[in-house]
Amino acid sequence: MNRISSGKRYAQAAFELALERKELESWQEGLKKMADITSDQELMSLLENPRLPFSAKKTLLQKRLGEMHPLVLNLGLLLVNKGMLGRSRDILQKFNALVDAHQGIERAQVTTALPLGEEEEKTISRRLGEIVHRNVVMEGEVDPSIIGGFIARMGDTLIDGSVRQNLESLKKSMIEGAR
Repeated sequence: MNRISSGKRYAQAAFELALERKELESWQEGLKKMADITSDQELMSLLENPRLPFSAKKTLLQKRLGEMHPLVLNLGLLLVNKGMLGRSRDILQKFNALVDAHQGIERAQVTTALPLGEEEEKTISRRLGEIVHRNVVMEGEVDPSIIGGFIARMGDTLIDGSVRQNLESLKKSMIEGAR
């Protein structure tokens, strides 16, 4: 199985199962727990050790994850068995993206020159939502080099309404006009 797309496949299968059973939230929580344990290098080296029997790996994983949805635990055990537990963060991200899409939510990374107030955030979020026909949840970032305006990234879409970009466009048109 191709490792690049396998995270997407597992996320899609998990999403369909969770949606069918109306358990999206418990799956998200379980997948987050599973992704979080991958940062423990000592545990990961044990779980990825081919000499350690699967029964010991299962006990380690169950103990570390604690109480969680049994099907999420089964997914974790499958990933351990295939040596792919390290992909769980990727699976979580793709799962969350599927949940957002199902709920009509689009996440936007918005960069501004200055921190935004609550009303400004609502206005930008509403306007971006009108463009993509979804509810937009913003994650803000400040970069004074854009001078003013904002830059929004939503999936593959980039909206650059920064003053810096407008000045660059003006400069380019003036140079082309002088030729």
